[in-house]
Amino acid sequence: MNNAEIKLNIMQQDSLPVPNDTALTNLYALVQHITQKITESGGWLPFDRHMELTLYTPGLGYYSSGTVKFGRSPDDGSDFITAPELTPLFTQTLARPISEILSATRTRHIVEFGAGTGKLAAVLLRTLDVLGVKCTRYTIVELSSELREKQREYIAKTARKFIRCVQWVDTLPGQVDGVIIGNEVLDAMPVRLFARRDGLWYERGVAMTDSRFVFADRPLSGTTQPAALAYVPGQHDYVTETHEAAAAFVHTVCSVLSRGVVLFIDYGFPAAEYYHPQRTEGTLMCHYRHRAHSNPFLYPGLQDITAHVQFSAIKQAALEAGALLLGYTSQAHFLINAGITDLLAQLDPSDSVRFLPQANAVQKLLSEAEMGELFKVIAFYRGFDARLSAFEGGDRSHTL
Repeated sequence: MNNAEIKLNIMQQDSLPVPNDTALTNLYALVQHITQKITESGGWLPFDRHMELTLYTPGLGYYSSGTVKFGRSPDDGSDFITAPELTPLFTQTLARPISEILSATRTRHIVEFGAGTGKLAAVLLRTLDVLGVKCTRYTIVELSSELREKQREYIAKTARKFIRCVQWVDTLPGQVDGVIIGNEVLDAMPVRLFARRDGLWYERGVAMTDSRFVFADRPLSGTTQPAALAYVPGQHDYVTETHEAAAAFVHTVCSVLSRGVVLFIDYGFPAAEYYHPQRTEGTLMCHYRHRAHSNPFLYPGLQDITAHVQFSAIKQAALEAGALLLGYTSQAHFLINAGITDLLAQLDPSDSVRFLPQANAVQKLLSEAEMGELFKVIAFYRGFDARLSAFEGGDRSHTL
């Protein structure tokens, strides 16, 4: 496949903004790389392998290329915004339960995955200091050298007195006493795709047709069918995902936790809701320039590919690693319990320039129509008698 063929194909696929020449050069290289992998695998790759290559190929994948991802609008070249980027009130609120954990465990170590621009780390370090629970060791697990540098620059600029306690690693520490945080990390883990047609299950992979990536299904036997598919009722046509990579990641993270809490914040559902009979098209989604669409083959390496988290599988993986469930609830309940409305009330409503943007951001974090209901918070603990006030109201652990 030559560059002209690739450019013609992507230009014809969607009405989204067309990448610039530099981005297209990156795209061409990644497409060639994935095409080679498909050829080496006999013309077919399982979708989770394709997603892994698209997102994480060193220097070319979406999360390893160093391009702008986090921001408020497509004008700044970003694709989406996360809660820490939306308002500092999110992290200031999160600091309260984290301070409870650090105090209860008598630890001062925080590990963060998916640190983005570094805003969560910077605000968290400053807020914990104000709360009297100073973090003395902050570890960021980050594979992208470009993102590491952006995080370092932001923390040095906005939380300079704490930069010495921050370290960057590319692998999880062998043992952790403290708090491990993953905000919108699990949704970026590769997923397997499955399709049911005429009552039979197939694994959905990726092949090449006319120089394009296309879905290609392979039959499953009873011995190769994932147990999670048993949650799907009926015999009607259905497409869905399973989350082996995310479950394995959670198992590993909970295995290295010696004393403390693992805290994940992400969008998703428990198994009974995830595999609802009416969710016939699954949850796979792509994000490019603040627009959502469902074509994972458009702009490889330049767009995000995600799937909602299946939290029942996450819980099971953590329990198998020896951790215990601390709580599971909606983001809205968690933040309200932790005091986000109290923090907002400390701002002067008459100062509309400062107050209104923060009030609007908090509304987005809490609203059922926005992030408040779709996003969930789940936590696991080991090594101490855990209690957390942020889970006292609205806990949904029974739904897992």
